[in-house]
Amino acid sequence: MDLNAVRTFLAAAESGQFQEAAVDLGITQQAVSKRVAALEKELGVRLFDRTPKGARLTIDGQAFLPHARALALAAERAAASVRPGKRALRVDVVGRRVATAGLVRDFHRAHPEVELDIVTLYGVDAAVAALESGEIDATFRAVSMPGRRLPDGIEAMPVLDEPMHLFTGPAHEFAAESVIAPERLAGRRIWMPGNAAGTEWAAYYDALAATFGCVIETMGRPNFGVEYLLDTIAESTTLATFLSERTPLVWPAGHDLRLIPLRDPTPVYPHSLLWYGTNPHPGLAVLRDHLAAAGLAHDGTDTWRPAWAR
Repeated sequence: MDLNAVRTFLAAAESGQFQEAAVDLGITQQAVSKRVAALEKELGVRLFDRTPKGARLTIDGQAFLPHARALALAAERAAASVRPGKRALRVDVVGRRVATAGLVRDFHRAHPEVELDIVTLYGVDAAVAALESGEIDATFRAVSMPGRRLPDGIEAMPVLDEPMHLFTGPAHEFAAESVIAPERLAGRRIWMPGNAAGTEWAAYYDALAATFGCVIETMGRPNFGVEYLLDTIAESTTLATFLSERTPLVWPAGHDLRLIPLRDPTPVYPHSLLWYGTNPHPGLAVLRDHLAAAGLAHDGTDTWRPAWAR
């Protein structure tokens, strides 16, 4: 199986857009299409449904996804085994459209000499297991949610308190507000289709809802991805969601969506960098020093975070 085609499939699955996958891989969109088509021909199934809004995994594509990740990881580990001391720093950013990916992009611009390998793992348990096994060198997570503790040997440092904003369509009752106090969200519906039970982000938003009285909804609509979320919020008079200015999203001008700061207090999502304490990779220390110097984590009376968050 062509590993380049597998990696191209993974990039397209992550971004949901062949064009974005092409940018990530440094190739043309036509090359992405050809590689995916060749992989589909080899497997004898269709991996994506092509739509005007992007590319959505088919059921077969979803089934193939974890195996494709395992293939790519096996190839990387095989290559690393014959170049000791020279492998890339493997960093889990959770998702390529979240703020932590932006932190690593900034690090890469500041330290292009540190070779990077970016991965996206689902949930803190998988990330910590990968740290312990040596499959990754660092991960960005909110720690430690109720009932969990970091295993011995795993170290953590706060790196970013990400201010949350209310994200609404033009007909929502708060659409004309310039700022909103979180207490005004009591009883309001907040749609978070990616909040899977057991994840650290679901624990964060559950704590936020318990504190300020909003209603977090995760069911009732299929999670078709970011584009569907934007469409739904744009058309709704009652649904909103939480986003950040650091979330790299672009939406159609006709949606007229609103990103409204939350104040008094400002809920912040507490990102920490986690690593295994004895990891000797030289790039890890450079990454930690860069993030510490950025000074994006702070404590203050004007912010809110769950009591369990570091």
